[in-house]
Amino acid sequence: MTKILLLSDTHGYIDEKIIKYCKQVDEVWHAGDIGDINVTDQIQQYATLRCVYGNIDGAIHRNCFEKNLFFSCEQVPVYMTHIGGYPPNYNKSIKEKIREKKPKLFICGHSHILKVMYDKTLNCLHMNPGACGISGIHKVRTLLKFEIDGPNTQNLNVIEFPKNQLS
Repeated sequence: MTKILLLSDTHGYIDEKIIKYCKQVDEVWHAGDIGDINVTDQIQQYATLRCVYGNIDGAIHRNCFEKNLFFSCEQVPVYMTHIGGYPPNYNKSIKEKIREKKPKLFICGHSHILKVMYDKTLNCLHMNPGACGISGIHKVRTLLKFEIDGPNTQNLNVIEFPKNQLS
């Protein structure tokens, strides 16, 4: 079993509330818009990091991380990118990659809106953890914590912090 913390859109911000959850998992997955390399450096002190860069990320992030990340966690094929859309309205290139690679879990960020939904057409669970940074349109900072056990994605929990209540 692998314990995972999924976050996105830190926009250069990380605090003790986020670090607390990083310490509780095996892996942290960051779905882009890192904003400051210090964010990923801190996360890596506590857990294995899987990360993609987002549209606000500059050369340093683009040299360290991929735009699209395809990997398996236990028996679950995963596709992670920053800008992905939602079922069934993915952009064309995203939908083609999902059809080609056949992930069971598709992850993106960008919207600052937490959303988890199953895409019956592509047989894929879609997750967007919202935003856990303090910049952007969101009113609540959000993360997702879950487990992958063999072929199963389970025990999904939403973690919320008021945007104006910082460490």
